[in-house]
Amino acid sequence: MNHLAQNIKYLRRVNKLTQSELADMFEIKRSQVGAYEEGRATPKIQIMQDLAKQFSLTLDELIACDFETEGLPKPDSVSKGLQVLPIVVDEKNDELIPIVPVKASAGYLNGYADPEYIEQLPRFSMPVPELSGGATYRVFQIKGDSMLPVLPDSYIFCEYIESDVDIKDGQAYIVITKDDGLVYKRVYQRKTGSLLLKSDNVEYDSYEIESASVLELWKAKGILSFDLPQPEQIENQKISETLSEIKEEIRRLREAW
Repeated sequence: MNHLAQNIKYLRRVNKLTQSELADMFEIKRSQVGAYEEGRATPKIQIMQDLAKQFSLTLDELIACDFETEGLPKPDSVSKGLQVLPIVVDEKNDELIPIVPVKASAGYLNGYADPEYIEQLPRFSMPVPELSGGATYRVFQIKGDSMLPVLPDSYIFCEYIESDVDIKDGQAYIVITKDDGLVYKRVYQRKTGSLLLKSDNVEYDSYEIESASVLELWKAKGILSFDLPQPEQIENQKISETLSEIKEEIRRLREAW
């Protein structure tokens, strides 16, 4: 249920702000604040993001929670995976898909939560059924050969995952971490609470990271590559997959012991 209008009014009142003062905070007109509070207009995505950030809320909480009856969410009740995710929209308020090329991956680690940085990235719209349904998408270009047969410089189309509790073991994700930056791996949840990151290329060892080090999670949905694999690469990959399965079975047996 949408409680956005009453929540904006509630936040303004509990913070003892007039409509003019709230409007000045976000550089909008006072009449717009009145329209938002009365439900006659809906704020643009950027305004909702700014509101959520200003009052230490997630977008889900700003829209779906009923502050009048439930009060404000406690800070410690907010999952670390739920954050204010900057997005880009067109003139019709339709969400666009930003592209993070390899040359921008280092900067993304610092700018992933900055709306101005995200707006500077290349972006596009792709009206295909596989990228629909109201989810937020981003495209990341990868480097290295740790996920063969996905080749270096391929573009990975991804869907935003709000929390690591939504991880499906063995699926491929773009993982943004504090220490390792942007990596493309298969992810497994461990009983200890950490995450196991595994490459498809058996020449690369698997490793674990702490869940707390994860800044963003993006589930891989599709791949775009301009470097098609050669027949010998496909055959080598089959061998690698077989070796990987053997290594995984050995690991499971060791854990069972």
